[in-house]
Amino acid sequence: MRVITGSARGRKLTAPAGLDVRPTTDNVKESVFSIIQFSIEGRRFLDAFAGSGQMGIEALSRGAEAAVFLDHAGVPLNCVKKNLEAAGLADRAQVLRTDTLAYLSSADGHFDIVYLDPPYGTGLLQKALQLCPRMMNPGGIILCEHPAGESLPDEVGDFLLKKNYKYGKIIVTVYSHKEVDGI
Repeated sequence: MRVITGSARGRKLTAPAGLDVRPTTDNVKESVFSIIQFSIEGRRFLDAFAGSGQMGIEALSRGAEAAVFLDHAGVPLNCVKKNLEAAGLADRAQVLRTDTLAYLSSADGHFDIVYLDPPYGTGLLQKALQLCPRMMNPGGIILCEHPAGESLPDEVGDFLLKKNYKYGKIIVTVYSHKEVDGI
């Protein structure tokens, strides 16, 4: 696992050992950042269910103003902190040990890009997705990584499903505000 491009290009990242964390593949990560490449600079990024933190770190490396990393477990968050230090990006990051659904329900923060990649088959994605619109800035984008057999709604709040991108057994679903054309 590595940072693909930007200020931390080529820096190696680590993931916690075991099956509890399933890092996004470099192929999917590269595709996701191709989709949102013109929407990153100067934006606030939320890496929910952060695991290794690689998605938020990639966003910071590509010019995001700030990133918030959420996970409920200490081991993944320690990994996120180490990866942020190794990439030289810790000064623009906030790492929180919290229940993601509780955070999404109560946080006052507003984000431009939210990346949701919870453990598959738990129902967490659908619950988290429903909570995201309230904390999005105008023109925001919600990205959901999920297995191909899992369906998501066509709209959530004022956000519409714009496109599904399939990468083998993985789908990335992109939502944007109903008043925004394209991504």
